[in-house]
Amino acid sequence: MEPKKFIVEVEPAIEAKDGRPSMGPVYRSVFAKDGFPPPIDGLDSCWDVFRLSAEKYPDNKMLGTREFVDGKHGKYEWLTYKQVYDKVIQAGNSIRACGVEPGGKCGIYGVNCAEWIMSMEACNAHGLYCIPLYDTLGANAVEFIICHAEVKIAFVEEKKIPEVIKAFPKAGEYLKTIVSFGQVTPEQKEQIKNFGSALHSWDEFLSLGKDKNFDLPVKKKTDICTIMYTSGTTGDPKGVLISNNSIVTLISGVRHFLDCNNESLTANDVYLSFLPLAHIFGRVIEECLIHHGGSIGFWRGDVKLLIEDIGELKPTIFCAVPRVLERIYSGLQKKINSGSFLQNKLFNLAYSYKLRNMKGGSKHEEASVLSDKLVFTKVKQGLGGRVRIILSGAAPLAPHVESFLKVVACCHVLQGYGLTETCAGSFVSLPNEMNMVGTVGPPVPNLDARLESVPEMNYDALSSTPRGEICIRGDTLFSGYYKREDLTKEVLIDGWFHTGDIGEWQPDGSMKVIDRKKNIFKLAQGEYVAVENLENVYGLVPAVDEVWVYGNSFESCLVAVVNPNKSAIEKWARSSEVSGDFESLCNNPKAKEYILGELNRIGKEKKLKGFEMIKAVELDPVPFDIERDLLTPTLKKKRPQMLKYYQSKIDDMYKNMNK
Repeated sequence: MEPKKFIVEVEPAIEAKDGRPSMGPVYRSVFAKDGFPPPIDGLDSCWDVFRLSAEKYPDNKMLGTREFVDGKHGKYEWLTYKQVYDKVIQAGNSIRACGVEPGGKCGIYGVNCAEWIMSMEACNAHGLYCIPLYDTLGANAVEFIICHAEVKIAFVEEKKIPEVIKAFPKAGEYLKTIVSFGQVTPEQKEQIKNFGSALHSWDEFLSLGKDKNFDLPVKKKTDICTIMYTSGTTGDPKGVLISNNSIVTLISGVRHFLDCNNESLTANDVYLSFLPLAHIFGRVIEECLIHHGGSIGFWRGDVKLLIEDIGELKPTIFCAVPRVLERIYSGLQKKINSGSFLQNKLFNLAYSYKLRNMKGGSKHEEASVLSDKLVFTKVKQGLGGRVRIILSGAAPLAPHVESFLKVVACCHVLQGYGLTETCAGSFVSLPNEMNMVGTVGPPVPNLDARLESVPEMNYDALSSTPRGEICIRGDTLFSGYYKREDLTKEVLIDGWFHTGDIGEWQPDGSMKVIDRKKNIFKLAQGEYVAVENLENVYGLVPAVDEVWVYGNSFESCLVAVVNPNKSAIEKWARSSEVSGDFESLCNNPKAKEYILGELNRIGKEKKLKGFEMIKAVELDPVPFDIERDLLTPTLKKKRPQMLKYYQSKIDDMYKNMNK
């Protein structure tokens, strides 16, 4: 039987010539074999997305926030599409009353909430550039973005007002109006006034445009609707220019993809908003929900309370980053392990049986109805009881976590891939295709994709297993980096966006991301090391939660800093009769020896070369985090910052080896 293939070739491969590397064939989704889905009637801008839904679904619940009574959070209270529309018109008039004209720049800073969306829609209504200010970055980045983008007005979460004040006096050159999502103090008003700017509470601000009625400008598809600053792993943030066309094209593609898989979004869908709206992944998911008249409920901003928010909201669509799904996985594993012998046996039997059937081609809801009813229903209820799609993005999801959730969550678990520059969704795995575990699926049906060879890393786009840099072409692409034409030219070549990620086409047409082009360095003996690929291999060790591999051209071998798995280290300590708490175990030479042995065991198993093996290891009990500036807001490693932070540990490891 011929295996299923989910891509079609639309242009042939190009052999290497004139110093340019070879390029593989151009592919697109099998769902677009007859052409990309047509534009949606009347949808020319992000404003149209909301406006048309407000007309079509005026009484649908749109934005929900948990009520706060007597110090406790209760049920979700909702604003309808009509109520939100009225407030957005009011906010738009107030923005214009402050002297901000169409084409002006408006910043938004804070965790997801109803006011965030209303501020964004007010920008959309009046043709303003909506510019998220990173909630996860410090005042320096906020100051940089305000000044670089020349932000005139900013909407800010109440508790973030002091952070914005720190950006003055420099920010005051551009930023003339600040609006709190809540209240402001007289002292804060005075501080801002001294810098020549004005500060308003939310209600106060809305009253500024009460008796005014500004005409909404005509908006074109090519107009920029947002500048999303990507934190990047080095240097200043880059302002990614995203047009109305990028977002409405993506909405059309997502709709077509879901329709083809019988999983269409509807006005009855409910989404939990906790992925930051400052990132493109969270933004476009919510645009898709709004387009279908769905409901968006906001979390309370605390990851420890996330499961409780899920239980109260009962979402049907759940989008997350791997870190959150790994927490859910770990929590479920703890519950399973704490059960009786009989409960464990029953769970494992049900899991194996359902997994086998799903791998055999059964749909998840048909693979084992009895197991779902007797065993897995508790997991489903833990996620609110109504989730039908879990979508993971922003970083790779571990295959064992993906497989586990596909079986026990009783819903589709899909993994996607994209960048801010590609307007988020560029590849996504398909429902009920277990062979796609560990991949990001085929391209979405509104873009073309190909691989470009990277000779210096031995990746050949024309080999029997095609590998190379993932390149994307289509209307979802960004319009360039703001004020950085030089950087734009580096990555946009002949209409193709070069992602910097190394991919490998699978036989079914799904893409596996295996490496990062820039994460390559040379050791002293001249050997090239593709570090991200190595971290993926070493990350397979159960006793390791996270690993950072380091080397340079002055040294002949690699070292690593590891976040060990707490329960695995404690289990090892008991069996090895080593005492101490987790922190002291991480400093114990025997524990380091144990982890190093585990890393090298997997290295040999995966046939790594001698120079790719780790020669020394440091254990950090504290997970790599954003707070120490070791990760970007999308949880990618900031390698220069990691080197700076762990420099003394790195020096010690090399010194001890060279003794």
